[in-house]
Amino acid sequence: MLIGEVARRSGITARMLRHYESLGLVRPTGRTGAGYREYSGEDLRLIFQVESLRSLGLSLREVRRALNDPAFTPSGLVDDLVSQTRRRIAGEMELLTRLRRIGAAEPADWEDVFQIVALLQALGSESAGKRQRAALSSVDEAPVPVEALVEAALNETDPNVAGALRWALAQSGDDGLALLAEGLGSPVAEVRRRAVQSIAEIPTATATALLQDALANPDIVVRRYAALTLGPRGVADAVPTLIDMVVEETNDVDAADALSALASDPALAEQIAIRLVDRLAQGPVESSVRRRLAQALADIPGHAAARALVDLAQDDDRAVALTATYILQVRADSAS
Repeated sequence: MLIGEVARRSGITARMLRHYESLGLVRPTGRTGAGYREYSGEDLRLIFQVESLRSLGLSLREVRRALNDPAFTPSGLVDDLVSQTRRRIAGEMELLTRLRRIGAAEPADWEDVFQIVALLQALGSESAGKRQRAALSSVDEAPVPVEALVEAALNETDPNVAGALRWALAQSGDDGLALLAEGLGSPVAEVRRRAVQSIAEIPTATATALLQDALANPDIVVRRYAALTLGPRGVADAVPTLIDMVVEETNDVDAADALSALASDPALAEQIAIRLVDRLAQGPVESSVRRRLAQALADIPGHAAARALVDLAQDDDRAVALTATYILQVRADSAS
């Protein structure tokens, strides 16, 4: 079979077949009387083997080694090819993500493109200072896509940079909330925490609704952070979690402040006081817990809170009794 026929059957150009011959990969078995290359069926089979190995990503040098070395085993090479392919795919996905983000920013000209690329690179810098400046600049200097800000916020470990990223996300309103909501379901606890912190910085009704949903999150840290944010926003659903925080001495001062904010609504004030009193009545309660509950009652107006404090002023534990007595005195002074 002459080289032209082999090229037609194999789909490999005659020039490439000559290149294979020069590398010693596939040499034609014979020559015609006129000196033309003549390939046998075995030569054709070998050509297809070369092409098969090349389709796996092997270089021509690796193909020659595979075909010529009887002791060669493919397992190690295949593992290397898998690793190389994964790195290449990761690189291509990173490029695709960057291109999508630039497209989402709708740059007007190449100057906008260069500015967006510079900010995206700065957000991924090893320098915390550069990342922070990029976060702060993303609002005014260039329209960095919110997807990039969310990704950076969910992965940032430096507290100053994280604060700047949350601020930048807050300026975008509800745009990043869907992605942040996905972060609440992350298998990584730190990502869930960063997600709820970022949502808490966004003062919109949609963010508040998302935080209400977070009160049922399986992660107790997420539930607590959501409750602390929802208290000042007047969301009564946060009350049970806030009272649990007081009892468990977990950010209990902040939880008491959030309960106080909710108690500015007279109807809620009575409900909160009743719930706090109920916790006092639930079996033996340690004196430290009774003292914290008394402190939480301090800023809860209404008769239910006052009656509970009067009872606590007679507590067997001196520290609890003194705390309740002091609170009652302060309330009396404020009322006069």
